[in-house]
Amino acid sequence: MYTITIFQGKEKNLRKHHPWVFTGAIEAVSPKYDQPDLAIVKDSDNNFIAYGYYDEQSHIVLHLLSWDEKQLPDDDFLTTILTKAIIRRKGYFSLPDTTCFRLLHAEADFFPGLTLDIYGGEIRGIISSRFAYSKMNLVVSLLQKKLSPKLITFTIDSFYGPSEGLSNKIYYYQNGGMVKELTDKTNTIFQENGVYFEIEPGNSQKSGFYCDQRTNRRLVSSYAKGRTVLDAFSYTGAFTLNCLKQGAKSILALDASESALRHLLYQIHLNENNKVLSPSTREKVTTKKCDIFDEMRNLEEDYFDLMILDPPKLAQTKSKLENALKAYKDLNMIAMKKIKKDGIIATFSCSGALSREQFKTTLAWAASDLGYEIQILETLSAGSDHPIRLSQPESEYLKGFIIRVIK
Repeated sequence: MYTITIFQGKEKNLRKHHPWVFTGAIEAVSPKYDQPDLAIVKDSDNNFIAYGYYDEQSHIVLHLLSWDEKQLPDDDFLTTILTKAIIRRKGYFSLPDTTCFRLLHAEADFFPGLTLDIYGGEIRGIISSRFAYSKMNLVVSLLQKKLSPKLITFTIDSFYGPSEGLSNKIYYYQNGGMVKELTDKTNTIFQENGVYFEIEPGNSQKSGFYCDQRTNRRLVSSYAKGRTVLDAFSYTGAFTLNCLKQGAKSILALDASESALRHLLYQIHLNENNKVLSPSTREKVTTKKCDIFDEMRNLEEDYFDLMILDPPKLAQTKSKLENALKAYKDLNMIAMKKIKKDGIIATFSCSGALSREQFKTTLAWAASDLGYEIQILETLSAGSDHPIRLSQPESEYLKGFIIRVIK
C-alpha cells in the first residue's frame, strides 16, 4: 500500500468526499510508484484523509474510496458497494411498463469509472477507468450470483479509454464465463414507458440506449398530443416513439447517423406490431440524415409546435466549455427563432462541465438577443436511478428545461 501526502490547502475538497485527486494535489508518494495499488492518503500534518486507489497510468491518478480509517477498500468492500447499489434499485425490477434502468452510476454510487445498465435480461457496462477495468471479474461474479442475467457486456468508454490506455474492446460474459464471440446474437428487446425498443449486443453508442432520459421522455411527450414535433439529435428515436405514443400529429427526426435513423423507423414498426402504436403511425414520421446545426438554420419558420434538442456532450472538459456555451446558445437561439409563437422547446445538456445555472443563463441570453421572453415550465434531470452525489458536482451531468417561447 502506498502512503500519499496531499499539499496543504489541497485537502479541503477531499475531506468533503470528492473522489478525484489529480497529480497537482500530491506532494509525495511512498514507496516509489511501481504498479497500481491501494493507498492511504494523508494531509501535510500526517492526518488521515481517506483510502484510495493509486495508478499513475490513469488520467485521474488517485480515486478515493473510503473515508473511514477502519474500513480498507478491499474486494469485500467493493462487493458491498455494488450489492447496496442493486438493493437501492429494487423498485425498478418490478415496474409494469419499464425493463431498462441504471444499476450502477459510477462515482455517484461510489464505484469509480463503472456504469451498469439493465435492458431486460441483459446487463451492459461502460468502463471509463483503469480501476473499474481491474475489477471487471469481481463485478461479473457478483452480477451473475445476484441477478443471473442472460448476458453481460462491457465496453470501454470511447472518450476516456485512450487516456486510460484501454483498448476499444467488447467483453462478453455468458453462461458463467467470458466468451470471445456470442453464439446467440439475438437482439435484446425491452420496454420504457410502455414503448418497445431493441438493441444489438455490442454494436451501439455508449451502453446502447440513453436510459437517463426515461422520466424526461415521459414529461416531454405529455406536451406532444396533436403537435408538430421536431426531434433533433434523435439517435434511434426514443423521444420520437414516446411522442408518437402520446399522439403527436407529425415528427421530423434529425440525426447525423443513417443507421440510427433506420433503426428508429424499424422500432416504429416494432411498436405497431406490439399494438403500442396504431397501424400507419410510420406515415407521421420523416427522418433526415444531416448536420443538425446546419439543418436547423434551413427549417421553415413558424411550423413546429414542439422542439426537442438533445445534443451530444459539447463540453467533454472544462477547457472546452467556452466553445460549448457558444454552441448551446446558437442551437437554442435558432430553435427559438424557428418555433411557433408560444411554442414549446425541450432543451438538454449532458455536459458535466456545464452547470445548470450556466445553461439557464445561456437560454436567457439567446432569448434576450432575439427580443423574446421564455418561461420555464419544467426543470429536468436524470432519473432517480442516476443519483447526484453532492460531494461530486460533476455527477449532475444531465440537465434540461421545458420552456415556452413568447414572441
